[in-house]
Amino acid sequence: MPRAFITGLAGPVLTDDERRFLTEADPWGLILFRRNVATPDQLRALTDAFREAVGRDAPVLVDQEGGRVQRLTAPLWRKYPSARRLHAAAAGDLSLIRDTARAMAADLRAAGITVDCAPCLDLGLPDQSQVIGDRAYAGDPAAVAAAGRAAAAGFLAGGVLPVIKHMPGHGRATVDSHHHLPVVTARFEDLAATDFAPFVALSDLPAAMTAHIVYTALDPDWPATQSAVVIGEIIRGLIGFDGLLLSDDVSMNALTGTVDDRAARSLAAGCDIALHCNGLMAEMEAVAAVAPMLEGRALERAERALSHVREPDRVDLDALHARLDAALAADGSGVGL
Repeated sequence: MPRAFITGLAGPVLTDDERRFLTEADPWGLILFRRNVATPDQLRALTDAFREAVGRDAPVLVDQEGGRVQRLTAPLWRKYPSARRLHAAAAGDLSLIRDTARAMAADLRAAGITVDCAPCLDLGLPDQSQVIGDRAYAGDPAAVAAAGRAAAAGFLAGGVLPVIKHMPGHGRATVDSHHHLPVVTARFEDLAATDFAPFVALSDLPAAMTAHIVYTALDPDWPATQSAVVIGEIIRGLIGFDGLLLSDDVSMNALTGTVDDRAARSLAAGCDIALHCNGLMAEMEAVAAVAPMLEGRALERAERALSHVREPDRVDLDALHARLDAALAADGSGVGL
């Protein structure tokens, strides 16, 4: 059985040390970033090499949302609009959001990528950190839920597993969790009525990612990723999510302590899998050392999630691209790409 963590890599080619690490540590999956992406042929070779090293058809993940967060991008891949721009261009036609996700999925599958850490179900709110910003479809929970449902359907139709994020809601954060720990002081009643609502609506989806945020009304001591209260009572309880739960990146500066302590605390709190992204070998080895074998409920959830990675349906990708181009050209919202 693989271990309950996802790893990054340093660059576009698997090194001998990385190959040995992957074979010995056997992470559940690999996550890719811009530093790992050069050309379509190179990227497919890298994902093939990863699977050869671990000896199975393991999941390969990426953050491919469109807009600012797109690891496969121009000039060798199509540039897609941000969630906010796409939502504006769709003007209520959710099939455009679905079709765009379906087109994005085709790019990913061609590269050997089977999991997309998208869509964001975080709300677009005033005064929020721009770490979310236009990555949010809208500020209205119902609109976000509907758009997220459409995007997830498009990814699934394209044979890519979507990961909804950042549970239970990153929209109120006023600092970037890559650098600082956000603290949200909203009342429980307000969180339940707004931030949690898109996640409740999509709680049947197979995979999700946590938020590195302290919600003082829920647990004043620990961020959601490391809070047994938030994961047990809110994510698994109130929201009703029983799918595969990934931590956000444990190397982000919102968390404190050594990287192995961060990963161990996340797993102990109830995350099924710890995500480590930066590709630094010493940290990769430290996370691997504390990650248990994937077993029990976590293994069941992982297998259930991956059962959704199926052969893509047949579509006319040129027609999908043309439809998106026409909608963006006709959009008069003034929202940027």
